[in-house]
Amino acid sequence: MEGRVEKKNQPLSGVKCVVNTCHYYMEGDYCGAAKIEIQPRNARTTQETDCATFVHK
Repeated sequence: MEGRVEKKNQPLSGVKCVVNTCHYYMEGDYCGAAKIEIQPRNARTTQETDCATFVHK
């Protein structure tokens, strides 16, 4: 993902995020990004996945 996505004032419904170092983190373990991208395409385990939307604060 290139650059930042829009940041919303409301949490992304149904998404829990505990990464409090992310630009999109909202108090209460919510994600404030307008959308998220999870990679890679052929992941087989949780450990192989990555939130490509992550931007460090």
